[in-house]
Amino acid sequence: MENAVYTSLTRQSGLMREMQLVANNIANLSTTGFRKEGVVFSEFVERLDRGDPSLSMAAARVRTTSQLQGVLSQTGSVFDFGIEGEGYFLIETPEGQALTRAGSFTPSAEGELVTFDGYRLLDGGGAPVFVPPGSRDVAVSPDGTLSADGQPLSQIGLWQPANERDVTRRDGVLFTLTAAPEPVENPKILQGFVEASNVNAVAEISRMIQVQRAYELGQGFLDKEDQRIRNVLSTLGR
Repeated sequence: MENAVYTSLTRQSGLMREMQLVANNIANLSTTGFRKEGVVFSEFVERLDRGDPSLSMAAARVRTTSQLQGVLSQTGSVFDFGIEGEGYFLIETPEGQALTRAGSFTPSAEGELVTFDGYRLLDGGGAPVFVPPGSRDVAVSPDGTLSADGQPLSQIGLWQPANERDVTRRDGVLFTLTAAPEPVENPKILQGFVEASNVNAVAEISRMIQVQRAYELGQGFLDKEDQRIRNVLSTLGR
């Protein structure tokens, strides 16, 4: 029965990983621009010798990110931008460029729009977005054109990875790039809005219960198998 134990252990490890992601999703229900995570289980099947049944082992190897649109909430803030449809904002970080859907920005002392962490927002050409200090009537059109006092300043770019494998999640709202992103055609940016987390609380809590029950069943099997082995060893040792 060693094969059954190994199979159960890999399954338990995958379920634990899924439980951690579900818990993280629930913890970020109120995080602006957060994208729900999930896992994909893969199966490895090996034919055994001596005519024994094949061995199947499952593992949670791939993390997925939901691209569902989050609810756009109106804030009225001049430097809050919500994305409707596809695309990400391009951010400059000390580790390189990154993508995000969190659209809350503030002007720095130099007039550059930055995130709460101080990362600069980049325009369609990859340059920092700048608003002269003291500017009034700052407006952003749906195509990303930024203007102040009636004069156009720059165009905020929306970007999309050429391949989903080109991005990895750095934290809840930032995605690291391994290849250059592509500009989004027909972008739509709403000024005075932010996108809420796309996590469905009811669905995630339901999933957490399902994963927990599956884990408890697997743990129950392992406990029984452990007791069976102990009984065999005790009997043979007499």
